[in-house]
Amino acid sequence: MTSSPAPGSPGHPSPDPRALDRRLDALARQPFRARFRLRGRDRATAELKGPATVRRHAYDLIARRLAPAEPHKDGRQTPYRGHPVFVAQHATATCCRSCLERWHGIPKGRELTRVEHVYVVDVICRWIAREMTDGTFSGQDPCRADPDHEIS
Repeated sequence: MTSSPAPGSPGHPSPDPRALDRRLDALARQPFRARFRLRGRDRATAELKGPATVRRHAYDLIARRLAPAEPHKDGRQTPYRGHPVFVAQHATATCCRSCLERWHGIPKGRELTRVEHVYVVDVICRWIAREMTDGTFSGQDPCRADPDHEIS
């Protein structure tokens, strides 16, 4: 499924939560993606760390594992558990460059732009926020509320 232009393309606005929700709803209709849920230790980590810390972790993990033009072990670099970000990456098709290209329109073979990097983090954090529906994780991410925040 190829979608709208990549987040880093000219004229592409930052996704609003509704656009992210539509993308996540489409991904959730895919049987493989629908299997992923935030459970056990991964859920506890998200609850304990909170949205701002999880967002920083996501930003750092994406920088190391996905942002390079040719990530090490691309296609196999994302574990299935061990951190809420890893689970979210599989659920949101942000686990490898092939999935990023297919589902989010971000081409392989070049480093992610800053806008694309932040977009991937937004998708991951939005999925985690949706998973944390019991009130411990608010829908409003404090990092996104501050446009001067380092990774916003």
